[in-house]
Amino acid sequence: MKSSRKPLKPTAGRKAAAPAGGKRVTLARALSKLGFCSRTQAEELVRAGRVAVEGSITTDLETWVDLASAVIAVDGKRVAAEKRVYLMLNKPRGLVTTRHDPEGRPMVFDCLKHLDHAHLSPVGRLDKASEGLLLFTNDTEFAQTLLDPETHVAKTYHVQMDRLADQQMLAAMVKGVQHDGELLRARRVRTVRKGDRNSWIEVVLDEGKNRHIRRMLEVMDIACLRLVRVAIGNLLLGDLEKGAVRPLSSEEVEDLRRLSASAMRAGRER
Repeated sequence: MKSSRKPLKPTAGRKAAAPAGGKRVTLARALSKLGFCSRTQAEELVRAGRVAVEGSITTDLETWVDLASAVIAVDGKRVAAEKRVYLMLNKPRGLVTTRHDPEGRPMVFDCLKHLDHAHLSPVGRLDKASEGLLLFTNDTEFAQTLLDPETHVAKTYHVQMDRLADQQMLAAMVKGVQHDGELLRARRVRTVRKGDRNSWIEVVLDEGKNRHIRRMLEVMDIACLRLVRVAIGNLLLGDLEKGAVRPLSSEEVEDLRRLSASAMRAGRER
């Protein structure tokens, strides 16, 4: 970002208690929600004295603003809400879900090089060995809703393992297994197809713990050969080619919003 700062007078940010409702958020969160940058980057800009609210620079991270009406500027240029972008990627195996990798490994953002992805972030992640449906957006509220543990939005995976599936194993995954003191379980599991020595199963999760499926299989001494996420809610990976990206339709976005809201209500009623 080039600095073209106007000589605005710095002010000490007023620390205010967070309001009970409405659209008031901290200044760094406001910049993030407007799609200008990540919250971490926003905090750095505020500390550096590059952010002004209503014409006055503030370096106080506890400054609260009204997201709908506040006039916020960075380096003298007003920040406006960025057009919302919602993308889906068919993540190939071998890519890490990060923007910067100190080890120099291939990254999911390599698949977005032809797009302006400066303010896009992945919605959750798939580990390096996993494949399939991965969402990207600059709508932080949408992403947080999908990732909120209370929403329980179903995610569907097709998993190839090194043995033939049987009912006892499937039942154990639904009942739950203990791994490192943590209960891991699936909402639903079914057999998709079997070969002579291995099989594919479909696993539906309504919670996303780290390496959830791989750890469940590990407890049962089963090797995971491939793991592909094929759906998030009603959104299907479909026939999108490996490494390809496409925008979500407005109907798909609204369906995910409705599903998240419905799942959150149901979760609170449990």
